Amino acid sequence: MSIFDPGKTIDFKKAVDYSTDGIVSKQVLIKSTGNVTLFAFDQGQRLSEHSAPFDAMVQVLEGKGEVIINKEPFILEEGQTIIMPANIPHAVHAIGRFKMLLTMIKGS
Repeated sequence: MSIFDPGKTIDFKKAVDYSTDGIVSKQVLIKSTGNVTLFAFDQGQRLSEHSAPFDAMVQVLEGKGEVIINKEPFILEEGQTIIMPANIPHAVHAIGRFKMLLTMIKGS
């Protein structure tokens, strides 16, 4: 399942717009083995600390954000990627407006 048409080119930077004082998310792919979600964060917005039972990869598409993994902060800018391990607490904070692609892979 996806809101994007298979077999068509996607420009992720243009595929999601910012919302004032909010976070916008769009599902790119939803499968039993994991999913891919596109996010746009307005400055100061955050996903509070949580953990998930699968590995997750954050790719910053635009702007700058902070990813906190097990209480350790990482500043990521456009073009950078980080992997958040399964079952480890993590959070995301928008230092400025930024867009990211989140890929979650479920274990066997």
